[in-house]
Amino acid sequence: FAGDCTLGTDINYENERSFNSRWQAEEGDATYFLRNVADLFGSDDLTVVNMEGALTEGGERADKKFAFRGKPEYAKIFSSASVEAATLANNHSQDYGQTGYDDTIAALDAEGVQSFGYDRIAYLDVKGVKVALIGSYFPEDSAENTKEMTDNIAAARAEGAQLVIVYVHWGQEHEYDITEGQQTAGRAAIDAGADVVVGSHPHVVQGWEVYQGRYIVYSLGNFCFGGNNNPADKDTVIYRQTFTFVDGVMQEDDNMTLIPATISGHDEYNDYQPAIAEGDRKTQIENKLIEYSTPLGLSALNFR
Repeated sequence: FAGDCTLGTDINYENERSFNSRWQAEEGDATYFLRNVADLFGSDDLTVVNMEGALTEGGERADKKFAFRGKPEYAKIFSSASVEAATLANNHSQDYGQTGYDDTIAALDAEGVQSFGYDRIAYLDVKGVKVALIGSYFPEDSAENTKEMTDNIAAARAEGAQLVIVYVHWGQEHEYDITEGQQTAGRAAIDAGADVVVGSHPHVVQGWEVYQGRYIVYSLGNFCFGGNNNPADKDTVIYRQTFTFVDGVMQEDDNMTLIPATISGHDEYNDYQPAIAEGDRKTQIENKLIEYSTPLGLSALNFR
């Protein structure tokens, strides 16, 4: 799992350092953006991200401060690096209305990238295991939001899903501490039958916890993020978990790994090219994750 991906920018903030300008500079070479993680993603069975913004040439810009749009061919960025699925349940998927939303689904479909979110549950066969992907958006903490999410989990189980993954857009932007609502909703998802809960939206990494033997990943931070050409915090993390099934039954184990990374290869600006962190930077991100997770009961994490 990786975090927030905005493939494009806001037309009001487009300049020579924008995502779109980088695409032009690379002459449409989609492999540029995820080049540093393509081998990692290609070595697993399923890579899932959060897709923020619309991939469309049409639609009308929403009346909001930031509205993100990229060309439909930007979907090749995902397919070129073995990103197999993307949640669209977030506050930017409708930035260009229903037209933009539908066009985004079509653009991802054309590249073999499975989209999901809201009432669209995706079912994938991964090595003979029926996997359900559920995307939920919490514009505010509410019982209604939680019920929609838990109803989808119940529906996935009723359809015979053996592994239920929930990707949630929640929390407060640029806040390193989770909200009470995030924890309540995350635990409700596990209680309803989710096997793992992964979060995004704060644009920074947050802590992790184990609840009822299942992981809740509160925020992975940004990833391939065209929403800002120089975010103050460029730390991110890739989450990898291996699920083992024997005769169709998931085994109880703790096979997870955190891979510290940065959203850019440069500290001074965003080059829109996430990279695996090394050396002191890797240690700094590890220490940050431990600091945020310790209050949630996790003082030791497995890093790669």
